[in-house]
Amino acid sequence: MYNILIGGAAGQGIDTTVSILEKAFKRSGYFVYTLRDFMSRVRGGHNFMVIRFGNDVITSHSSKLDGIIALNEETVNLHRENLKDDGFILCDSNLKGDFDAIRIAMSEKAKELGNPRVTGSISAGAVLKLFGVNPEYVDDILESSIKKVHLKINQEAARFGYDSVDIKYPHLGGEFKDYMLINGNQAVALGAIAAGLKLYSAYPMSPATPIMEYLSKHGLKAGVVMEQAEDEIAAINMAIGASYAGIRAMTGTSGGGFSLMVEALGLSGIAEIPVVIVNVQRPGPATGLPTRTEQSDLKFTIHASHGEFPRMVISLRNHTDAFYQTARAFHLADKYQIPVLLLSDQYLGDSTSTVQMYDASEIASNTPIISTEDNSDYLRYRITDSGISPRRVPGKGNYFVTADSDEHDEHGFITESADVRVSMADKRMRKLDGLIMELEEPEFFGEEDCDILLVGWGSTYGPIKEAVKTLNEVQGNKCGALVFGDIYPLPTKLLLDKVDNAKMIINIEQNATGQLAGLIRETTGIYCSKSILKYDGRQISGEEIVDRLQNLLYEEGYYE
Repeated sequence: MYNILIGGAAGQGIDTTVSILEKAFKRSGYFVYTLRDFMSRVRGGHNFMVIRFGNDVITSHSSKLDGIIALNEETVNLHRENLKDDGFILCDSNLKGDFDAIRIAMSEKAKELGNPRVTGSISAGAVLKLFGVNPEYVDDILESSIKKVHLKINQEAARFGYDSVDIKYPHLGGEFKDYMLINGNQAVALGAIAAGLKLYSAYPMSPATPIMEYLSKHGLKAGVVMEQAEDEIAAINMAIGASYAGIRAMTGTSGGGFSLMVEALGLSGIAEIPVVIVNVQRPGPATGLPTRTEQSDLKFTIHASHGEFPRMVISLRNHTDAFYQTARAFHLADKYQIPVLLLSDQYLGDSTSTVQMYDASEIASNTPIISTEDNSDYLRYRITDSGISPRRVPGKGNYFVTADSDEHDEHGFITESADVRVSMADKRMRKLDGLIMELEEPEFFGEEDCDILLVGWGSTYGPIKEAVKTLNEVQGNKCGALVFGDIYPLPTKLLLDKVDNAKMIINIEQNATGQLAGLIRETTGIYCSKSILKYDGRQISGEEIVDRLQNLLYEEGYYE
């Protein structure tokens, strides 16, 4: 398994270089996992991306580097301490700095070719040669992604980079050539399309904006309208209105935008209009760190909006999960006529991973669930044992279909009757009984009779999975982990089963207060022994979990 970092200032073409490399590595058979770390700046600052690739499945990023592709001296200074002893630094021959490196006349060659931006293709070609990848892959990738007018000089630039170095690492081979390469935000968009999405309304807000961009580019091919609203309040109300009219609709944002949506969230709850809302989390409060990652919106999402009404909260764990759980969210929202909230984050949304081709046949339905009953006395909010009332589309058939933000009777007419209020509130809350039966238990991996039980949710899935493997196979621990996808209502069956044998329960979260641990305690009375928390805007890695857990266990006297 290999790991390389490409770093420099915003505007230096890092993303283009990485795009060429990760596609070429994947086409050569490797599994690819790319971390993106960038500042909230259009120009300058320090941005970097880390491509991890090998012939086995990769679930997390790593800080241990085989190589650094440095577009400026700052990249070397910041990351050289993470370079392995036999690692390399690749840079332009005119880059200043007292360090050993493979230096190529990139700027000089780019000037000769007449385009300074082809330095990215030069460095990409050199990296592929260092790792023994066939140069034909980069030719194919350039041909499919670069305008014809610029193709020839980029191919020449890549060939120059390829010919400027010697092979340093053997090609390991791999069986992932025919897999997909996708980021988490794209996976959400594809899952929504597969579920029958017809309207996506949103206002741009990092790190959720790429969902808009993807649907704007590809949505019309699938019959999806992507509407950029004037703000997040308009976006969610537009989605609710579209759903009321009988189509599947979704909105997406990050924490600050979701804060503006919470009143309309209550409208979805009381009017019983299904809607799917994606919150791609970033650190707050207020603007916080707009291009960084965190898991600090869990409790806010569970309790958002005033009053009480049923909802479901699903956290997305990886790039495969993002597709299938997004599609599932539409089915659950329709079936129970509730808002379903998806929690992603910048780490998952912007990172790229190799995944098996998605199978749309596994999706429950891609059409809205609309009642077909022929009843002249149609009651939109009929009291039922399940809490689910017949839903019809306004304008279709001889039925009066209403919706209101006030409390209402079975017809949908406004009321202030105390008895009706109680009946309606109870009816809505009875949906939770059915929803609980739909819950998916967290995924467990590791030793079945584990002494140490790790619990996490969402994008900590990959790092925790890697950490458990290291702890058990290398360190000799008896460790297991539960990572939650469905998170509200909280599924508890597997958790209650696993805690009986565990000597320590440790929650791992990207927030400062241990929000999952608090939810577990509130729901089950189970206390987590210790927490491993990270909230500096950077994602915890499997390696970091291992180090921090080992230190914690020594402090607690777990080791003799």
